[in-house]
Amino acid sequence: MAQPVPDTLHLTLARFWRLVWDAAPGRLGYTLRMTAACTIVILICEIWQVPESALPALVTMALWQKDRVTNVLAGIAVNILFAVVIALMFGLVHLTLDHPLSLVAAIAVLSLGFFFLGSASKLKPVAYMLALVVVYAMIAIDQAPIGELATRALLYADLFILVPGGVMVVVGAVLCPSPKTILTQDIAARLELSARLLQHPDALTHEQASALLREGAGGLLKSLKMAKLEKLWRSEDLSCLHYAAYNSVAVLALAQAATYETSSEKPPASLIQTLSDMAKIFRAGDYPTDIPCHLVSDATPALNELAVVLSLFTASTSENVLQAAEKAETGPSGFFFSDAFTNPEHVRFAVKGTAAVMLSYFLFKVLAWPGIHTCVITCFIVALPTMGEMISKLKLRISGALIGGAMGIGSIIFLMPHIQNIAAFLAMMAAGTLLACWVKTGDERIAYAGLQIGLAFFLSDLKGYGPTTDMTTARDRIIGILIGNFITYAVFTSIWPTSAYDKIQARLKKAFHALNALCTSPNRAEQAVHAAAAFSALGSAERLIEFATMEPAHMRAAMPHLHAYHDATKNAAGIAEAALIPEHRPTTQHHLTQLEQRIVP
Repeated sequence: MAQPVPDTLHLTLARFWRLVWDAAPGRLGYTLRMTAACTIVILICEIWQVPESALPALVTMALWQKDRVTNVLAGIAVNILFAVVIALMFGLVHLTLDHPLSLVAAIAVLSLGFFFLGSASKLKPVAYMLALVVVYAMIAIDQAPIGELATRALLYADLFILVPGGVMVVVGAVLCPSPKTILTQDIAARLELSARLLQHPDALTHEQASALLREGAGGLLKSLKMAKLEKLWRSEDLSCLHYAAYNSVAVLALAQAATYETSSEKPPASLIQTLSDMAKIFRAGDYPTDIPCHLVSDATPALNELAVVLSLFTASTSENVLQAAEKAETGPSGFFFSDAFTNPEHVRFAVKGTAAVMLSYFLFKVLAWPGIHTCVITCFIVALPTMGEMISKLKLRISGALIGGAMGIGSIIFLMPHIQNIAAFLAMMAAGTLLACWVKTGDERIAYAGLQIGLAFFLSDLKGYGPTTDMTTARDRIIGILIGNFITYAVFTSIWPTSAYDKIQARLKKAFHALNALCTSPNRAEQAVHAAAAFSALGSAERLIEFATMEPAHMRAAMPHLHAYHDATKNAAGIAEAALIPEHRPTTQHHLTQLEQRIVP
């Protein structure tokens, strides 16, 4: 049986820096396109003299996608949705203008609704961005209660979404690659990593392979879905890529299992060369056919199975089998999650988020300090469902805000006095945005800091129109961001604190369900689907365990099975790799039954 994967649950300082500088496939291009989009949004806001252009730039950074189809759809959808919201806001303005209590009630109701949608529906993270813009507009209207100014404030609020949405549609369609290209590049990345594993199975390569396996096939399938919507590609080609997406996960798992085999025989050079050649074809946007099946020694069953999977890598005859297996794993889908109206956690999350927003708003009003209004909008960005997530990401939030604020104040001191034209100003903004986008496009363990860097940097330097030398505004806004961070943290960790530990078992049950299906599936197409689902569920479970270990001591005292869960994820990952090998499957089923009986009551 394959051995457990390396322990990569804890984010050590060395691993943090590896993640920051990791040049993952496609990351640089994604970063540059996101930076260009944010810079174009800033230029449009400067030309149209849109106030608070930091918000449109931040919305662009938060919603920008990898491929052109997703960008176009997201840009159109967010503008349609916000048009409806603006229509409702006209009514709210009529009711709340010069009525402070009505304004407070409106902000509370809007916050409650958007937080609930963000927790219980597929609208996340769009719901939080919409809430940020809407609540900010309500606060701005309160600062300018004259009817004509209030109407203008609503129109500017519409521009906060209209400009990013328009840039996502136009610029995204021009600059971004096709989702099919993203799909083939992601498949190529898995094949290239498999070849490196067989050649040089060092600890770092194993860590990278484990991280990529934990993503499952979710990102690949999203690209495939968008490619089908594009209507530019033959259905036969997409069917082949559908199977190849799952097989790329299976090949990577088998390559990792092969490195643990006790046989002294080295992987055949011809097999490694085939992996590299296939990766080059996928990297070029095509897919290989008639892949030879290499003969491998019987002493290396993992390599034998890997060779067979490669020979069937792009078979298009399994489309119906794949769809049936996917349906068994995912179940019914809809706009709202299946437990949206039965799980009290969604309502509690909405209440906690609204409480943080209202406390920030009251502090902002009581202190009569207009510059710290950023404390209110920060609440929509930093709200997280569990205490473990709040604590583990607190460092990322604060460090990101301090880095972005330092960049903003530093540019005001050293660069702004020398900027004479819009080109120099945009170059400066693009440089700061590039750093924020690079971090945001990294691993999910560090991506949160990127958004915070962008938030603080934009709010510091984008005041009025053109270069600014007003350090007071930058200081006040950074203080507001830190206040919003701490208020949200205090609320979410004090009222109905939700532990990540409580959600681990559900993820493990999902993983065990997929592993049982993997062990009993009659053909390789179904096995590949269930293996990808199992790895994805294990990845989610490992993240929850990581969050649980960050929670306070009094909460960890009520986690009797935490270490058992941790061991179970590592053992289940080994089982998933071994279950793909026919010779190991009977033994694997026995080990899985024992593991499931120990973990799931």
